[in-house]
Amino acid sequence: MTNVEEYQVMTGNHAAANACKGARVQVVAAYPITPQSPVVEKISFFIENGELNARMVRVESEQSALTACVAASATGVRVYTATSSHGLLLMYEILCWAAGNRLPIVMNIAMRSVGAPWSVWTDHQDAFTVRDTGWIQMFCEDNQEIYDTNLQAYRIAEDPSVYVPTFVNYDGYILSHTSMLVKLEPQKKIDEFLPPLKHHLNLGDMNVVMGVCPVTTPNIVKRAEGTAPGYYEFRYSLQRSIENSINKVKEVHDLFAEKFGRSYGNGIYKTYRAEDAEMYIFAVGSVASESRLAIDKLREKGVKIGLISLKLFRPFPTKYLRELFKDAKLIVVFDRDIGYGYEGILCYELKSALYQSINRPFIKGYIVGLGGRDVNAEDLINGVYRSIDLEKKNEYSEQTEFIGLKLDELDFLQKEVK
Repeated sequence: MTNVEEYQVMTGNHAAANACKGARVQVVAAYPITPQSPVVEKISFFIENGELNARMVRVESEQSALTACVAASATGVRVYTATSSHGLLLMYEILCWAAGNRLPIVMNIAMRSVGAPWSVWTDHQDAFTVRDTGWIQMFCEDNQEIYDTNLQAYRIAEDPSVYVPTFVNYDGYILSHTSMLVKLEPQKKIDEFLPPLKHHLNLGDMNVVMGVCPVTTPNIVKRAEGTAPGYYEFRYSLQRSIENSINKVKEVHDLFAEKFGRSYGNGIYKTYRAEDAEMYIFAVGSVASESRLAIDKLREKGVKIGLISLKLFRPFPTKYLRELFKDAKLIVVFDRDIGYGYEGILCYELKSALYQSINRPFIKGYIVGLGGRDVNAEDLINGVYRSIDLEKKNEYSEQTEFIGLKLDELDFLQKEVK
């Protein structure tokens, strides 16, 4: 039985901040944006009170924040930042620089919709938009998972076989501002799990003259002092490290579970009532959480359905998902995002992953909850029933389907509907 006295009540943002304190982060740079701001506000409180020996760098924009993190990381120290929505998009150029220079930065994305029109409410568009920048990317469903995943993220990113920056994503407001019980681990145990950073760069050593010159040529260049890789070889190296990091993600998760007694599936995906399932819901974050209630109600009606909550999005765990879904006949994907001009991003990523499967399941995707619109169990259940009907008829809809729209109340959209 859980001893409640071991836990503290805190928001998801404060869970992230406490993970940074436990990780002994040395440099933090961030610019305020809703709903991320309380993370770095709490970290600055830790620094001011002497609970964390770190430097807080105040900057004039999110791009400057990540630039400061890149510079700090290159000196060999452990760094952190957090952002949301347009702040993340303003960082886009520097996201690529962080990955290309193989800097093990950890960033939290308190996920929020992207304008225009302007919105401060949650969806997953911002996190999925930066999926191709060369960062590892993980999703969380509750505040304890935010705390635990941040600690794991540093050990993954800083491993010599990886050296890749890492996103830890969680839903704005739904987790960032909602209080839950979170167990904070003793510093001694965290130090045993997360050793000091041994960086492949150390520009902070003033006794050694060193610089980073990330300008390359199309081809390998041979010099008297050695061979310099071309741009192509650098891209290959980053891709292979991200692909191979999936083994490190699972290894670190298992080590964490053994030491702290908490696990999240296999560190790659989590399941719910999936043991005897014939069909599945596939989702991340808040949508996966709500899907649990939908599955309970569907099970009461005799529908053999389970949940696969994807935790690791980059690298996309194709091999694991092919094995997982080898006997599935139907997968219903609920995306809180949209790949404009196509369909939900999670849905088409899964379709691509399962394309070479021997027994390909029927995959049906829906868009839900954009801009903070409520995602409720009944909407998800209706989507499952519609998908069952389509699978029986082997029919695919030509257009992306949205659940929870109120089009009949909007005259200016009627022409679009027709």
